[in-house]
Amino acid sequence: MIHDTRVLFAGTPDFARASLEALLDAGIRPIAVLTQPDRPAGRGKRLAASPVKTCALGAGIRVLQPESLKDDEVVAELRALEPDIMIVAAYGLILPQSVLDIPPRGCLNVHASLLPAWRGAAPIQASILSGDEQTGISLMAMTAGLDCGPVYVTEAIGIGADETAGELHDRLAELGGRLLTRHLAGILDGSLDAVPQDEALASYAGKIRTADAKLNFDKPAAELARQVRAYNPVPGAWFMLDGERVKCWRAEVLDEPGGDAGRVLDAPGVVVACGAGSLSLKRLQRPGKRPVSAAEFARAVEPAGKRLA
Repeated sequence: MIHDTRVLFAGTPDFARASLEALLDAGIRPIAVLTQPDRPAGRGKRLAASPVKTCALGAGIRVLQPESLKDDEVVAELRALEPDIMIVAAYGLILPQSVLDIPPRGCLNVHASLLPAWRGAAPIQASILSGDEQTGISLMAMTAGLDCGPVYVTEAIGIGADETAGELHDRLAELGGRLLTRHLAGILDGSLDAVPQDEALASYAGKIRTADAKLNFDKPAAELARQVRAYNPVPGAWFMLDGERVKCWRAEVLDEPGGDAGRVLDAPGVVVACGAGSLSLKRLQRPGKRPVSAAEFARAVEPAGKRLA
C-alpha cells in the first residue's frame, strides 16, 4: 500500500511546499523532511524558516536541516530512517551517491521543465527568456549527474504571452504536486518505467545573478520584454537612470522603430528605444519606493529625452 510507504521528503521553497502539501492531502505522510537551514530574510535579515519547514512543522513532521549531505553522521542519520523512497523538489543541496543509494526505490525529483530541456537551477526563468511556448513538470529518477536521470513522466502547460516567472512558478508548483501524487503508486510498484533522456537535446539553466537582470537596450524590445517577465519577482529587471537603479516589473513591446537605443522617447508614459523596436515600461520602482505606473513615474522624474543605462 502506498500509504504504508516510508517517504523521506527534501525541499525548501514554495515550489517544494506545493508537492509536500499534495502528499499530505493524498494521505501520504513523510517520515521526515529535509530542508535547508534557516536563512536571513527581509529587511531585518532575521532568520526565517523555509516554506517547507513551516508546512512540515504544522503537520507535526520531523524536520532535518543539515548544512551538507556529505557529512558521514548526516548520511548515517538518513540511513537510520530506513526510507523506501526519497522525494526531492527544489531542495537546493547536492545529493551525493551515498544518499542516493539509501532508499531501495531510489530518489524521485519533481523538476520544473520538460527534460532534457532546462536542466539546472532556474528552469522557469530560462523557459521564458528563450521564448518557449510551453514548459511543464518532469518526474525524474535521480542520478549523480545534474538533472540527467531517466524520466518517468512529463506533463506540459502553455506559457502565457504576458506571464511572469512568478505566475508560471505557481502553476508549475501546483502541477508538480498533482503529477507526483497521480503517478507515485506506479513508480513504487514498478508499473511505470523511466525513459533515458536524449543528451543531444539537453539545455541548461544556471543560477540567476542580479547582473543577469540588467536591461541592455541595444537588444531587441521583444527580448527585453521576456527578460522583464523572467525576472519578476526575483531579482527584478533593472536599469540605471540619474544614478538610481530602477526596477521594471511590467513592459510591453511596441512595433514602431525606436531610433537611438536606450533613449526615452517623447511619448506618453515611459517608452524606450531599443536595438529593434521600442519598449513601453508599464510598472517601475525607484529604490526605497513602491512600484508605480509609468505615468506616475514620468511625473516624478521626467525621463523623456534621457538615456537609460
